[in-house]
Amino acid sequence: MRYTVYMRNKFGLFLEMLTGKSSSRERERSISYLYNTGKPVFNYAFLLDVSEDDYPFFLSEAYLIKFGRKLNLKNPKTINEKIQWLKLYDNLPIKKQLTDKVLVRDWVKEKIGEECLKPVLWTGDKFDDIPFEEFPKNFIIKCSHASKWNIEIKDKQKVLTTPAIYNLIRNKINEYLNKSFFYQSDFETQYKGIIPRLIIEPMLIENPDESEFEYEIYCFNSKPKIFRKYKVDLTIHKSLVSTFDENYKKIDLSFFSEVEVPTEFDADDNLKKAVELSKVLSKEFKFVRVDWIIYKNMLYFGEMTFSPHSGFFVFGEKNKKWQLELGNMLNLKGAKYG
Repeated sequence: MRYTVYMRNKFGLFLEMLTGKSSSRERERSISYLYNTGKPVFNYAFLLDVSEDDYPFFLSEAYLIKFGRKLNLKNPKTINEKIQWLKLYDNLPIKKQLTDKVLVRDWVKEKIGEECLKPVLWTGDKFDDIPFEEFPKNFIIKCSHASKWNIEIKDKQKVLTTPAIYNLIRNKINEYLNKSFFYQSDFETQYKGIIPRLIIEPMLIENPDESEFEYEIYCFNSKPKIFRKYKVDLTIHKSLVSTFDENYKKIDLSFFSEVEVPTEFDADDNLKKAVELSKVLSKEFKFVRVDWIIYKNMLYFGEMTFSPHSGFFVFGEKNKKWQLELGNMLNLKGAKYG
């Protein structure tokens, strides 16, 4: 039998457990689904009652469910294992500050100046306080304490004049504000305890039906080593991606080959600028992905991502070597393992 199904059992599991018999493509699709929908392995209410002492056990259970193999926290070697270790044992207070979408702005301004900071239209802690009349036609509402808890407003007047749409958005934002992202993040501890707030930004996109270029700069022990330039093709719902090593040489690396299309983008000046700025921003950390966006040929800081994809990368058959190669790039020397 390929699947063993857990439906809200004593551990709060509610998704399918993939056994070792499942193919890598099936496993990749399943984990891509979890990531793209923001669904955790465990039930939210269940995790509220889990003590910190039990985090390693349940994180190991999540890893087993997603990958069909045990998590090695005593001697992590692969990139996924090392990110799981960092989630549990590298809980620097600064990580919480820099995961907060409001607080990170002052830190970035201090480190590299405000030139690369996106404009902010408003911040607050209540949906009902949002001054919609002051905003342009389109903008984005983000929750400061989470990842992907955002709502794009593409036509403000339509929202304000259609009670059903307005109430749907209001209810969703209020739901976000009353939840902790940590408890549905598969133990990304940097989210725990962040004060929920709203931050509203202009929608930095020239055509609402197209995606802008984005950069992901993967930094290992304070050094940018893997760079990705991509944009989302909304017609096929896949990312067009070029990946470079630290010498800007294109490499064959896909983190989720199911939804990524290798593309011949060039390493432009903005990418190189993002790499140089990421050197500054990553100095204090063993591992971080610094995210950037391009709008009208201007480079804007996105966020500091300390556990991208929650450390559940799925490499296709021809990319399997990267699981260990990326792990070798991340040195945890001197750390006391849990």
